[in-house]
Amino acid sequence: MIRAAADVSADTLTCVVADDHPSVLRTLSDLIRGWGWDVVATATGGDEAIEKIEEHRPSVAVLDVHMRGTSGLDVAARLRRSSPGTAVVFYSGSSDAATVQEALDVGARAFVVKEAALDELRRALDAVVRGERYIDPLVGGVLLSDGSDPTLTKREREVLRLIADGNSYEEVAKALFISPETVRTHVGNAVQKLGVRTRMQAVATALRQGLIS
Repeated sequence: MIRAAADVSADTLTCVVADDHPSVLRTLSDLIRGWGWDVVATATGGDEAIEKIEEHRPSVAVLDVHMRGTSGLDVAARLRRSSPGTAVVFYSGSSDAATVQEALDVGARAFVVKEAALDELRRALDAVVRGERYIDPLVGGVLLSDGSDPTLTKREREVLRLIADGNSYEEVAKALFISPETVRTHVGNAVQKLGVRTRMQAVATALRQGLIS
């Protein structure tokens, strides 16, 4: 587990839960309440999740990655600006390295896969309260990369590819149904991973390395 920059106060254990499967949403909400949390709202899609989180400003948001409308990843990217005090915990059916890395890139404090025991989610919530990050052991191996071969997420590659075609941030945002701020976040992450200083250097490097075409 990795120490995070700020703790979630144990005195205000509030949570919003979002998942587009009603049975999963109901089960998660009941479990989290049973663990001592106040589930102040639930949502069945990304847009609704943003609305509920920005309204209630909970300590934690438990999100699925893939939801109708705005994805959980784009919800998390927006919350970094609109509700920075809310720690994002992903509870997802996706466990591939790119998804996990993108979740971390957009600021997630924890990532748990649905195939894991439910106790893993409880451990993740407990870790976030202690000011730590928590990555499910089933996917934790993605953090062990030595970084010598930078890997861009699918969304980062999509953004750079559209920029390479001459699109502005606003045009990229419209094409991918995300906000311009989220586009800037993905570009910034790509710039850092590729060890360059500008978006056009990132595009050139990604083309040269065959990461986009």
